[in-house]
Amino acid sequence: MDLTIETIQNEKEHQVTLCGDIDAFTGMKVKETLMSLVNQPDTALITVNLEAVEYMDSTGIGIFIAVMKACKQSACTLEVTKLSPRVERLFRITGLYEHIAIRKGESE
Repeated sequence: MDLTIETIQNEKEHQVTLCGDIDAFTGMKVKETLMSLVNQPDTALITVNLEAVEYMDSTGIGIFIAVMKACKQSACTLEVTKLSPRVERLFRITGLYEHIAIRKGESE
């Protein structure tokens, strides 16, 4: 399946909505998009909506770890919202759920 990426910018905040699968075929597109936002001057917050992500493999986990580390170096915050049940399970199994900022009110 393909992946669509929608990005909305509000001053220092970027809202990214991903729809589809995050895997070896689509991962580079996700990583390039998120890293380009991290590297923009004055980026304070990147919020990624994962509600419509139906499948994510280890490629996706690696991407979120890399972006999370880059955000820490750039003094911006990475948050994920609206995790689909499959993605939430993957985040929990891998331990990423404990290390990444998840908007609790929107993750269910």
